[in-house]
Amino acid sequence: MTFDHEVGLRGIRIRHSHRLPKSGHLTSLVMPWVDTEVMSIFLAHVSIEFKDAHCLIFLDGAGWHTAKQLRVPKNITLSSLPPYSPELNPVEHIWEHLRENYFGNQSFDSLDEVGDVLCVALHTIGQDYKLVSSLSYFDWLKTLPLMSN
Repeated sequence: MTFDHEVGLRGIRIRHSHRLPKSGHLTSLVMPWVDTEVMSIFLAHVSIEFKDAHCLIFLDGAGWHTAKQLRVPKNITLSSLPPYSPELNPVEHIWEHLRENYFGNQSFDSLDEVGDVLCVALHTIGQDYKLVSSLSYFDWLKTLPLMSN
């Protein structure tokens, strides 16, 4: 199971990480923009990283999430979250952790510096499976395998 989110930091569009909330495994790509092609690249990346799993990716309402040109690998299923429901998206807790622990009360001299800090932060938390799981494995997710049978 993975979750999708995109955020703007000082004008740079960044595709966030996807993770398996139960195990805490995380994969990330930091990109200078987001569109249908970049989303397709990212889905291919997730497919390869989690090749032995079937990934359910929850999406918000961004246009590139539903574009007809979007290429979705066979081991990925996309599911839309209800509009205006960020509280349902566990990735929001990952972003909150990053903001509080890596970006809070700082100013940056360039977008490159922001990107560098983001890469270090994603790499660091990506090594801490327990942290990722504690931030993203919501109680309601634990019921999904039961619902899929």
